[in-house]
Amino acid sequence: MTNKPNAKLMTGNEACAEAALVAGMRFFAGYPITPSTEIAELLSRRLPQLDGTFIQMEDEIASMAAIIGASLAGVKSMTATSGPGFSLMQENIGYAAMAEVPCVIVNVQRGGPSTGLPTLPSQGDVMQARWGTHGDHPVIVVAPSTVRETYDWTIKAFNFAEKYRVPVILLLDEIVAHISEKIVYPKDEEFELVSRKITEKDPASYLPYENTDSDIPPFAEFGVGYRYHVTGLSHDETGFPTNNPEKVDKLNRRLNRKIERYRSEIIHYEESFLDEADICVVAYGSAARSAYRAASDARKLGYKVGIFHIFVLWPFPYEALSQIARRVKFFIAPEMNLGQIAHEISCAIKREVIKVNRVDGGLITPNEILEKIKNVQL
Repeated sequence: MTNKPNAKLMTGNEACAEAALVAGMRFFAGYPITPSTEIAELLSRRLPQLDGTFIQMEDEIASMAAIIGASLAGVKSMTATSGPGFSLMQENIGYAAMAEVPCVIVNVQRGGPSTGLPTLPSQGDVMQARWGTHGDHPVIVVAPSTVRETYDWTIKAFNFAEKYRVPVILLLDEIVAHISEKIVYPKDEEFELVSRKITEKDPASYLPYENTDSDIPPFAEFGVGYRYHVTGLSHDETGFPTNNPEKVDKLNRRLNRKIERYRSEIIHYEESFLDEADICVVAYGSAARSAYRAASDARKLGYKVGIFHIFVLWPFPYEALSQIARRVKFFIAPEMNLGQIAHEISCAIKREVIKVNRVDGGLITPNEILEKIKNVQL
């Protein structure tokens, strides 16, 4: 049997770092924290080889501020952290959302709350990823479940950030981050790389937060002749603060609309064996790995089980799940928390969700899901 070309054994953290470089990321600022540290370690070696910049910051607050500054200067930027550091980043994530600064934040989830279980997995940051910073704000959150998916979705995360001028959160967990899997390295040309739209206006007429037909203002890099004000305060099209109710309302609605109006382009999920299913297992991240095995075993036993695998958690695929609920009787949601996404599924399908939860640092096993399937009263 001939070996496939470019086949490599790598972890999710390694795939994330390498894919970020392929996406064009040339600035990383971060603070080491388990279980994301390997991302920083690898980039500390690789970025200088590509004329990029790596900075180990004094804390996660500064890390987030640094990537905002680098992005404003026109460089694709990223940081990586885990639960406690992600909490510290929230204020500046809100700043990036308000100032429309594209960047990628990797959160390799571990057990919590507080310092919790540093070396063990969790999916407890799902709601924090959506609502961690205050106010109504736009955000995109993606959650791969394998090493190859981590590679692919890291690149897509940068594309989303650049296209919609928004912070994008890449939610891994300790299992995906540290598991070693063979992947066939995709060729660079297999991916479409997106860069932010640059203004064609001269500096005198440029409005940094102009209300455009797309809801996404063209960008002007710092240091090339454009001077404009950037603030976390509510601002008008010039970027300067305002308390004018009409302008504040217009800004806030546009910030959120630029994600909502493109939901169909952003949302991504995969359906398996749902055409004639009675039971739908909705899964994401590393729990999806167990869900596929459990569904396979259940089908061998005669149960009509399908999988709804979510890759983009936010915006959430309410409409798709609502459609499936018209033909599927029962929904099972395995996740390493106490039911954060199960709540959203319930909102979509308008009925109770059967939950499979662990918060002890252990992976949900296929057998745990299979037992729930067997206990469903059809």
